[in-house]
Amino acid sequence: MTAADVLALLRERGRTLAVAESLTGGLLTDAFVQVPGASAVLLGGVVSYATELKHEVLGVDQALLDAEGPVHPEVARQMADGVRRALAVAGRIADVGVSTTGVAGPDPQGGRPPGTVYVGVAIGSRLIAASGAFSGDRAAIRVAAVGLALDTLAAHLAAE
Repeated sequence: MTAADVLALLRERGRTLAVAESLTGGLLTDAFVQVPGASAVLLGGVVSYATELKHEVLGVDQALLDAEGPVHPEVARQMADGVRRALAVAGRIADVGVSTTGVAGPDPQGGRPPGTVYVGVAIGSRLIAASGAFSGDRAAIRVAAVGLALDTLAAHLAAE
């Protein structure tokens, strides 16, 4: 699924989107921004590369971060939900949130090997996490994480 396809699904449903990224470092938001007309749907993105920002900006539970670290499916879910509020416009939270967290490498993080990726999606009260295990260098893992995020978001939007 492409970013253009996901934006079209959101536009058809009159929904807004907020993005929270860690290992993808802005690549997912950039994929959306490259699509003409993205501003009709995309509110913005937060790159919370530092673990502390996941709590301080996105509201991820500190006890979860302390226990599991930033690379965990529940962290991805909470990031996706939290970015909806962090990027609220005029008091209205984003309809949909999507997040990426994981290990791009070359070294493991928190006992998780490079290529471990979690994507979160928040739609209404539904909080979803998907996982991937990718190989390659940092760039390849980050690109694969963007693909996983687009596919996961599209699948859950189509299932509505």
